[in-house]
Amino acid sequence: MKMTINRMFAMLFAATMLFGCDAVQNANNKQKGAVIGAGSGAAIGGVIGNNVGDGNTALGAIIGGVVGGAAGGYIGNRMDKQAKEIEREVPGAEVERVGEGINVTFDESSGVYFDTEKYNINSKSQQTLNKLASIFKEYPDSNILIEGHTDNTGAESYNLTLSKNRAQAVTNYLAGQGLSNGRFETKWYGENQPKYDNSTAEGRAKNRRVELAIIANEDLKREAKQKTGNQ
Repeated sequence: MKMTINRMFAMLFAATMLFGCDAVQNANNKQKGAVIGAGSGAAIGGVIGNNVGDGNTALGAIIGGVVGGAAGGYIGNRMDKQAKEIEREVPGAEVERVGEGINVTFDESSGVYFDTEKYNINSKSQQTLNKLASIFKEYPDSNILIEGHTDNTGAESYNLTLSKNRAQAVTNYLAGQGLSNGRFETKWYGENQPKYDNSTAEGRAKNRRVELAIIANEDLKREAKQKTGNQ
């Protein structure tokens, strides 16, 4: 199994290599957005890509959307506020501020989960997604990538289809709460991107997950550049 490192650790490692330990250790999330964004996107992408497999991950989407410089700090500040709201309103979610975006993970122990071999949105998941939709409405200048993942139990082709159905179910539910379809992108990977050890029951449960990458849309990027003079 291809091992991965913690997403935030990877980002901080990349920033440390480029800018030095003290700058990263003393930075808040807004500053991290500026520091990481100010460097070479290709260099950061290389560090991350070597540690998260083929790069087709929520983290890859965040890295791909980096603006950098003062504009990156402006975007980071906006993402700080959105991340704090998600943490407050959706306590079961694993929320990570990475660079200029947010990575949110739901597994079977958190607010959005699916019954075995099912992909319908149950009542508990609806409550969580309703809160998430309300926050997304407050921040219309962000786009959302939704990814579906499974453990390695069962046939690979079956798991790929199951992850597709689950990711699309989440996308469709959120869009049904009045959010624009154009804000969403949906991907699925079946069992091919485990974050945890599939040889344990706990690891398999955590790998049966839906991940979200929240990134700045083009309107926010233009606003950030105009406000900061970062053309």
